[in-house]
Amino acid sequence: MPKTKNTSVMNWLFAFTFIVALLVIFGGFVRLTRSGLSIVEWNPISGVIPPIGQQAWEEEFAKYQETPEYLHVNTEMTLPEYKFIFYMEWVHRIIARLAGLFYAIPVFYFLFKKAIPFKEFGIYFVMGVLFIAQAFMGWYMVASGLVDRPSVSHFRLTIHLLFALSLLALALWTALGHKFGFHNQSKKVKWSLPSKLSAWSMGLLLLQITYGGMTAGLKAGHVSDTWPLMFGKLIPPGLFNSWIDLFETPQTIVFIHRWLAWLGLIAVPVVYYVVKKQNYPPDIQKGLLWLVGAVVLQITLGVLTVLSYVNIVVALTHQANALFLFALGIYFLHRFRALDETKV
Repeated sequence: MPKTKNTSVMNWLFAFTFIVALLVIFGGFVRLTRSGLSIVEWNPISGVIPPIGQQAWEEEFAKYQETPEYLHVNTEMTLPEYKFIFYMEWVHRIIARLAGLFYAIPVFYFLFKKAIPFKEFGIYFVMGVLFIAQAFMGWYMVASGLVDRPSVSHFRLTIHLLFALSLLALALWTALGHKFGFHNQSKKVKWSLPSKLSAWSMGLLLLQITYGGMTAGLKAGHVSDTWPLMFGKLIPPGLFNSWIDLFETPQTIVFIHRWLAWLGLIAVPVVYYVVKKQNYPPDIQKGLLWLVGAVVLQITLGVLTVLSYVNIVVALTHQANALFLFALGIYFLHRFRALDETKV
């Protein structure tokens, strides 16, 4: 991790974190509007310009008409309707390109100005690699829906999401280092109980988000629009006939996603209780109360997403709040580890 603190670099990283989060949320909007498979080619340079003129649009539409999504789902789609989903995916890709520039230009500027010492460039280089990796995974994901199925692979979609979250976490962690101080790597710092609980809670949240990604990829949220019952039962039969069900069966995946969240509602108050008992700073105690509220809101939004049969506004708010929870988790883990160092 870096050791040199810089306010300008910190502000850039916070802004970059926000842009990555925005990109993830807009990606959810693209998925919910079934726009992600509208552009059947990946042209990083020429793809910046959309089709111009009637002939160009008809040629682009003709390519889409050969895809499984058109043949099995959108057979009656008109050219004006196609233009809408095309522009949604085009905007998504433009935001991704701009995010890439928002990373690359400042990082090299700060490196040139020595605001980022070259010997500390490693962590920023990893951010760039993660950004490129999630971009490639994005196209690899789209390609899975252009061959013999009218949807993308839920595994590739989830990996694409996890790459983006890794990038967000690394950028935010480094920004917090600029704000509160970087951890001392020259000494081994013992993990306090709040740090351990925070890390376990983050692991639980990542597992929940992973199942959320698979739920989205399989459109498993449409399996049942009732809660807490599924198919008239609290625990429907046949959910766990094989370990493969944990990764492939929509009913099983959405069932796990529904109920795993309640462990978070237990975990966060436990962290708050320990922090309060050990007399941690008031701002951390108050922040954890906000985190409890965010978990309650997330569960509420999840239930409303089910009951509304995946209403797009509710579903996107649910996704945005998940990112907020993830960012808060990174924040508290960073704060706890920083406080661990002061006790050495």
